[in-house]
Amino acid sequence: MFSSNSTVGLANPVYRRRRRFNRLMLILSGATVVFGLFWLSWIVLTLLVKGGSALSLTLLTESTPAPGADGGLLNAILGSVMMAAVATLVGTPIGVLAGTYLAEYGKRGWLAPATRFLNDVLLSAPSIVIGLFIYAVYVAQVGHYSGWAGSFALAILVIPVVVRATDSMLLLVPNSLREAAAALGCPQWRVVMFISYRAARSGIMTGVLLAVARISGETAPLLFTALNNQFLSLNMNAPIANLPVVIFQYAASPFEDWNRLAWAGAVMITLLVLGINILARSLFRK
Repeated sequence: MFSSNSTVGLANPVYRRRRRFNRLMLILSGATVVFGLFWLSWIVLTLLVKGGSALSLTLLTESTPAPGADGGLLNAILGSVMMAAVATLVGTPIGVLAGTYLAEYGKRGWLAPATRFLNDVLLSAPSIVIGLFIYAVYVAQVGHYSGWAGSFALAILVIPVVVRATDSMLLLVPNSLREAAAALGCPQWRVVMFISYRAARSGIMTGVLLAVARISGETAPLLFTALNNQFLSLNMNAPIANLPVVIFQYAASPFEDWNRLAWAGAVMITLLVLGINILARSLFRK
């Protein structure tokens, strides 16, 4: 039976044409995958070759040096961690609450579709525009750069990612769970808190981690807000060092020791983002 069917299929010109087209698309798809992996592997290999040799304990114990001196990236690492932490603490609750409204309360009317559209626009907006916005509304008003300004710019980048993740994950929660809780007399806020959030917890956490990964390497908004600081400073109301700006400045400098620190910082950010993405995927699978 199978041999006769396959014979009839091969004799059919429509079948042969579709089979050839399917093979062509498989070859093109595989070629594009290999092409993308080639450039990605080249980038990672270049980072490891040029920056791997500069990795040492000094990077975590000393601040950025003057030209010709030994030093590390301690002040830049602490500044990046502080601003990313503040941005996450500010942006995550706003994003979760906004996504909750879109998925749980905004099923009727025009506000939810309009919010989703604006969130998509903000999600794809260039980060330098966010930096210029914070510069105009905050930095220019107070008269100086600061870590707070950098945190606010990064928080704006966190919000749309968390909104999208929360909205998408809550929409995947079966309505039967909500209906069962409502049938037992639970008010809607309890259904959201104890049913929807628990069911979508891993997906929401994945969105938060991806938002942290995104802001970890943002340079443009920090150039207009936090700028940089050559020394170790924990004062968030003053210019503060951060890894992306240090990498940008040191990579463009004519000093070889600064260039090595720039490569080392790039490797650290790459490994951080890679680790966050692996953690996010592991949480999503659970």
